[in-house]
Amino acid sequence: MRGAIFDMDGLLLDSERLYQQCWHDLAQEHGVLLPDSFAAEINGTGADLTRKILQRIFPAADPDLLAAECAKRVTLMEETELLPKEGAVELVEALHEAGWRLAVASSSPREMVFRNLEHTGFTPYFSQVISGDDVARAKPSPDIFLLAADRLLLEPEDCLVLEDSPNGLRAARAAGCIPVMVPDQVQPTEELRSFCAVYPSLVDVLAAIRSGKL
Repeated sequence: MRGAIFDMDGLLLDSERLYQQCWHDLAQEHGVLLPDSFAAEINGTGADLTRKILQRIFPAADPDLLAAECAKRVTLMEETELLPKEGAVELVEALHEAGWRLAVASSSPREMVFRNLEHTGFTPYFSQVISGDDVARAKPSPDIFLLAADRLLLEPEDCLVLEDSPNGLRAARAAGCIPVMVPDQVQPTEELRSFCAVYPSLVDVLAAIRSGKL
């Protein structure tokens, strides 16, 4: 029996694009220039690390209020602009039909995760949904993927982890899962290529699974 654990934002759903748009809008409003490393740093992580990143980049602003404002704006945009990533529906349906055990493991708050999965029609395919509210330590710590594998009743080494962010991929490696990168806002570095497979899209991931490469 095999399992697949999906990140949500930027992997399953085209939502990281909305987050980055909001962060750039907020940076402009606050007269701040976001560093080139911003997306790689903040994507896929939890509230504590996000707070530290925002304190460093927006020193004159309250990081919690900033994060709340970004989340509010993204939620409004998701009502009309949120779509699955290319190949996401086909991959999830194929693995579900083949008997794979499927989970979502997202650093986003529980309410947001369930709302967006329901909104995009993915809820019936996942037997387990883990949010950032369910673990003490966010990605890049391995906690969320260890919990997902445990709830799937599988060993971590029997689980593919599909991720777009460096933080998520490092967490998957630390958990002992099989990390697979599908780039979104952040492109693979030599470090990431050294420990994970990289595919341009979920269409390519499905082809790799069907051909036995994954």
